[in-house]
Amino acid sequence: MIILSVESSCDETSVAVTQGRRVLSNVVATQIEEHKLYGGVVPEIASRRHTEAITAVCRKALDEADIKYGDINAVAVTFAPGLIGALLVGVNFAKGLACSLDVPLIPVHHLRSHIAANYIDSDLEPPFLCLTVSGGNTVITEVKDYTSFKLLGGTIDDAAGECFDKVARALGLSYPGGVTLDKIATVPDEEMYPLPVPHTEGVYDFSFSGLKTAAVNLIHKFDQRNEEISVPVLAATLRHRVCRILTDKTILAAKNSGYTVLALAGGVSANSELRSMLKDECDKNNIQLFVPELKYCGDNAAMVGVQGYYEYISGNTADIELNATATIPIDYR
Repeated sequence: MIILSVESSCDETSVAVTQGRRVLSNVVATQIEEHKLYGGVVPEIASRRHTEAITAVCRKALDEADIKYGDINAVAVTFAPGLIGALLVGVNFAKGLACSLDVPLIPVHHLRSHIAANYIDSDLEPPFLCLTVSGGNTVITEVKDYTSFKLLGGTIDDAAGECFDKVARALGLSYPGGVTLDKIATVPDEEMYPLPVPHTEGVYDFSFSGLKTAAVNLIHKFDQRNEEISVPVLAATLRHRVCRILTDKTILAAKNSGYTVLALAGGVSANSELRSMLKDECDKNNIQLFVPELKYCGDNAAMVGVQGYYEYISGNTADIELNATATIPIDYR
């Protein structure tokens, strides 16, 4: 079954062609250089750029896969969650394409597709536990089956990726802040730059708003005193604190739930320390860890197509009335 998939939830316009777990093509048009001017994603600009790019991206994906429109058996699309204007571009394009080709339309949840990035070129199968970390989401999920999920915990305020991005911006680092912060971080020093450990009532929940604020306030304090701050050391200290929180809670959830297989997903899954720290803790606790290839960590349509395949098998298809949704839980059905 050949699926053409569309991803436009934020600032990456992507179209892919997949066959089961096999990726035939995966084209991504990024808007990073333009959003760098503003220090973050401007939703209106993102929506306009998706509109301008999506047709050419689709043609390129078909060319790279060496197929024609008539070879497509279904169209999958990210319908939620994300920036509503950006999502609408992809959803409307996918609806028009599915309607014109008279093939099924498959709605795909963005976080489910990030988890599915781990299926590409691997033998991972449910059930397993997954930590999904991005700029807008931080959740621990039981993946009971390919389309059956149980949310164990999540952020009660800011996501880990947002914490990285906002502190990086306060440090004067270029967008995307979390990526830049990870690259320049050296050795943490918690005595030089003390940062709090957030508390949550839910044992598997996360809170990064206070940590973000504390780091930003620390930067402002040094600035007001005209004191020099070591950007690489503070970056490393923040990175270590966030990764420690993510790792400890995820390992605890795995042990308490009896899972011996763990997956990491989302844009922040590319963070070097998080990957290393989770691997070390999994090895200590006899847990098998799966991480996606770096090229599939960020937003891309290949992961949408792979998850779309399993959504189709489970009977999850949509009609022309499908609409985009800014927020919806991963276990929505």
